[in-house]
Amino acid sequence: MLTLQELFQGTLRDIYYAETTIIKGLTKMTRKAASEQLAAALQARLDISESHVERLEKIFEVIGAPTKSKKCEAIHGIVDESEKIMKKAKDRMVRDAAMLASAQGIAHYEISRYGTLRAWAEQLHLPVAAQLLDEAVHEAKEFDSKLSALALAEINVNAEKSESEDENVDTESRSGSAPRVKKTKPAPNEGLANE
Repeated sequence: MLTLQELFQGTLRDIYYAETTIIKGLTKMTRKAASEQLAAALQARLDISESHVERLEKIFEVIGAPTKSKKCEAIHGIVDESEKIMKKAKDRMVRDAAMLASAQGIAHYEISRYGTLRAWAEQLHLPVAAQLLDEAVHEAKEFDSKLSALALAEINVNAEKSESEDENVDTESRSGSAPRVKKTKPAPNEGLANE
C-alpha cells in the first residue's frame, strides 16, 4: 500500500527529473527565439529552473531521502511536442508563438506539481519543504503571467502580422501583381445620420 510519504517522495523524484528536462527544452527554445523579449524571458526562466533543482536537492536533504530522479513521461510529452512544433513552424514569428505556448504548458505543469507537493508537505508536517515548494509555485505563476502579457503585447501580434504578410506575398507571386480590391458602391443614405 502506497503511503502519502511515499507518494510525496515519488513525485519529488518526478519533478526533479522534469526540471532537468525543462532546462534542456528551454535552452533550445532560447536559442531559436526570434523575439529578444521572449529569449530574455526564457533565459530568466532557465535560471529559475536551476534554482528549482537546488531547492529540490535541499528538500531531499531535509526529509532524509536520497536525491534521485524518476522519469517523467508528462514533461517528455510537453517538450517533445514543443520540439516538433519548432521544426514544423517555418515562420520565425509563428515559431515564437508556438514556443511561448509550450513554455506556458511547462509553467502549468510546474504549478500543478509544485502546488500538489506543497499541500502534501503541509499535511506531512514538513514546513521547510512546504516553504521551498511554495516559492516554486509562485515563480511558476509569475512566469506564466509574464508569458501571457508578452503573448498579448508582442508575440501573437507579430505571428498574425507575419501570416498576413506571407499571404499577401503568396497572392502577389501567384498572380504576378498586387491583388485586386473589389470596389463597391455605397448603399443609399450610407453615412447620413438618421433624423
